[in-house]
Amino acid sequence: MIIVTGSVTAKPGSFEALLEASLAHVHRSRTEDGCISHAVRIDSEDPMKLVFFEEWRDMAALQAHFTTPGIAELLAAFREHSCASEKITAYEATKLPPLG
Repeated sequence: MIIVTGSVTAKPGSFEALLEASLAHVHRSRTEDGCISHAVRIDSEDPMKLVFFEEWRDMAALQAHFTTPGIAELLAAFREHSCASEKITAYEATKLPPLG
């Protein structure tokens, strides 16, 4: 499984537009083959920052995701509505037995 985390901070006056574009991207992504989960949340310490969490079946599914038109739309929204460069990190993960 591949885990992706990311964040982006909105320009003043652009939060709603950035959130709308991000939610549209999340909903599109959830329909893609290999997407296990995809979510965006408002950061609890910085209300202008959105935080993404994604789970993908494998690297091939994630790479296919990055070729979709939705990625270009999201990056265009980031360029227009964010004040800092986005941060995206991917991790290869192994599911462990339940803890406790």
